[in-house]
Amino acid sequence: MKGVLIDGMPEVEMLEVNHDEDHIHMLLSIPPKMCVSEVVRRIKSITARLLKRKFEYMRKAYWGVDGIWSDGYFVSTVGLNEEIIRKYIEKQGHEDRGQACL
Repeated sequence: MKGVLIDGMPEVEMLEVNHDEDHIHMLLSIPPKMCVSEVVRRIKSITARLLKRKFEYMRKAYWGVDGIWSDGYFVSTVGLNEEIIRKYIEKQGHEDRGQACL
């Protein structure tokens, strides 16, 4: 995947994205001048709005609720292991749990 710009945050690039049953993995390029927590907050806000717009049942299910995403998230820097992280994200939902080798 070539870097995709995120709407409203032209300096942030989404390099990889994939999901499992109950969570999503994203490899982002965020410039040092931006606060990671603000980027995550904005991504959650934007995607929640778009999902509710596209899927009527989500509008009904989450009516009057602050958000569709959980409050927490995990962040780590990539450093020298970017290719390993990319492969891990690509394999989400495709391998047996507990038996996969990177």
